[in-house]
Amino acid sequence: MGSPTLRLARLAIYFAWTLALMPVQLLGLVLGCTWTSTLPVFYHRWCCWILGFRIRVIGKPTSQRPVLYAANHISYTDITVLGSVIPGSFIAKSEIARWPFFGWLAKLQRSVFVDRQVRSTAAQRDAIGKRLAAGDALILFPEATSGDGNRVLPFKSALFAAAQQGAGVPQVTVQPVSLAYTRLDGIPIGRLYRPFFAWYGSIELAPHLWSMVGLGAVEAVIEFHPSTFLQDCGSRKALADYCYARVAGGVAAALSGRPQPMPEPPGPTPRYAYRAQSVEAIPEAAAG
Repeated sequence: MGSPTLRLARLAIYFAWTLALMPVQLLGLVLGCTWTSTLPVFYHRWCCWILGFRIRVIGKPTSQRPVLYAANHISYTDITVLGSVIPGSFIAKSEIARWPFFGWLAKLQRSVFVDRQVRSTAAQRDAIGKRLAAGDALILFPEATSGDGNRVLPFKSALFAAAQQGAGVPQVTVQPVSLAYTRLDGIPIGRLYRPFFAWYGSIELAPHLWSMVGLGAVEAVIEFHPSTFLQDCGSRKALADYCYARVAGGVAAALSGRPQPMPEPPGPTPRYAYRAQSVEAIPEAAAG
């Protein structure tokens, strides 16, 4: 499935574009230039066009800083898709730092590399908290792995503790973000074809990438949900529940084309009524 000619053309242009901008970003980081936070957005937007992704955005990313975006994870392409609209750095698995090429790109975008082992949770939380205390925008994948694109996996709450406000540290805004790959050449992507875009389990990277880049124009829907604060939710578990409910509802709505029940953000006084519907009321997306 897909065109070999299109694959070769897209990959050639992508690598040429990437290799041209890598030294520019590196030089900017060495010199401490402020534009190094926005150049990746420009880079990713062109990558989306090159690779055939057409982005539809619902809502707006918060302008408040520091901010922790909590998004679902489907594929390696999420980096390019989300990076095309969010001027921020990703929180990535530590092994990605050792990958050739993609690891270099992650470092150039000032990614925070974390070890998902339980024994390292406190150190990773502190590393994320340090960046947030500096006023950065970070993008977290709370599922801690990628899913099949049909549903959102449960959110792990441990790293949400980095949003805790400390002495002399500004309050951290947390904004849920849902991402779904919905259409191929204008036709809804059903459950059968979603694995062409979702990279999960034991799927090999190179064959998956080769198959994916030969397809047509892919619509990706990004929805920015109402933001909140850890203090308003009352606990990191409650914060994770709220973010999960919004993201799962956003994915289900994008895939099914129907509005889904989603909770309102907690107010200044902690309210927990939304927790009862955080999982049960979010149906698995219909897959045409």
